[in-house]
Amino acid sequence: MALSTPTRSPRLRFHPQAYLFVTEALRVTQELLGRETPGTPEEDGAHISGRELLDGVRVLGLKQFGMMSTMVFHAWGVMTTEDFGRIVFEMVDRGELRKTDRDSLADFLDIYNFDEVFQREYRVDTSKAFSS
Repeated sequence: MALSTPTRSPRLRFHPQAYLFVTEALRVTQELLGRETPGTPEEDGAHISGRELLDGVRVLGLKQFGMMSTMVFHAWGVMTTEDFGRIVFEMVDRGELRKTDRDSLADFLDIYNFDEVFQREYRVDTSKAFSS
């Protein structure tokens, strides 16, 4: 997936914040993977796979919402990783993102369980709280 220039704004299936979050997660993922190509959105080097984007969703979700990520996503209507794929492909249909022939909604299917990655695996960093 890569950013593109939006063309229109039809009715959204998910909460508007979910689309903004995906856009930010895409940027975060590109930064983490060193695939930023400022000023050249057409270059394939900036492409992010569905699985890579979901890793960025996990990183950004934990950073912004911590253990509340699952609740926030559910409030937006996002129940599974596949829903993030649906958001991506809606954004592709609206011209806000681009995809390659290799990209598919199946790339987002059952990649991880929200409760597992946002709650059970969440660790609070207390290292700075107890330093003198």
